[in-house]
Amino acid sequence: MDAKNIRRLRTEAQALKATLHVGKDGVTEEVATELIRQLKKSRLVKVRLRPSSEMDRAEAGRELARASSSTLVEVRGRTAVLSR
Repeated sequence: MDAKNIRRLRTEAQALKATLHVGKDGVTEEVATELIRQLKKSRLVKVRLRPSSEMDRAEAGRELARASSSTLVEVRGRTAVLSR
């Protein structure tokens, strides 16, 4: 994905609300399955990383992208944006 598309997706993501939350258990199979389901429904998903999650935020974003075969658009604070 090129820089122009990533900028466009970041802009679109600002209007989204987080529809998936990663808790203290981190990126589980259930979280990955739900992310895949949401990505099929909508091409852009915002994920909230709860403070109780012990994973590094950037690593959690990469793990979510790997588990769902998606592209990590950005990680900002405790929020990750993924696109299919």
